Amino acid sequence: MDLIFKKELALVPDLGHRLRQLRWFRTTFRNSARSVTQHYGLRFAIDEKKLTRIFLDWVEIVNAQKAYAQLDRADFIVFSAGLALKELIRQAPVSLAADSPVKPEVELPEPVRFWPEGFVYTNYCVCAIAAVFEQEFGETPELDACADDLRTWWSYRENTSEVPSYAVAYLDRFLGAEPNWLAPDLPAERAAMQRALVAAGQTRTIAPR
Repeated sequence: MDLIFKKELALVPDLGHRLRQLRWFRTTFRNSARSVTQHYGLRFAIDEKKLTRIFLDWVEIVNAQKAYAQLDRADFIVFSAGLALKELIRQAPVSLAADSPVKPEVELPEPVRFWPEGFVYTNYCVCAIAAVFEQEFGETPELDACADDLRTWWSYRENTSEVPSYAVAYLDRFLGAEPNWLAPDLPAERAAMQRALVAAGQTRTIAPR
């Protein structure tokens, strides 16, 4: 998966916090979809009302779980992006234009051809993660090979259409992390958070000494 919009996102100061503002969320999402259009020649329509509702629903969910950011900031960034991806897939604000052309000189990657709307959602979230990681940690996560595997995208589209919360687990898988398929949208059940909880428990035990 080409991180088409990552460089532009990384230029936004304090991106991790600005994305939690409606104006920045909507602007960056529209620009991300536009970059896919420029790269692959596909045109999309975006329902702004749905996009606003997605943002409001997403922020409410993230704010209710934000205490977990203190345990593992990096994992919480990925988890938060997964929740955004879940809402994007569930509420579907993007549609491919019926007359959308394909650049003849561009060979579309299989995931883009198979599920262009899903690619827009996923690429935006992955680029956001990569840009925030670059700003906050000085590095970007490596994508797993399954991010370009059509078989994975078949199951991704089918499963998230039935259970949108699986989007969190698939995003983890694309980033090479350990997915939680049983409760993907519960942060306390994430492997990284479990390790952080254990470490925090040990710290609390040792600290008074």
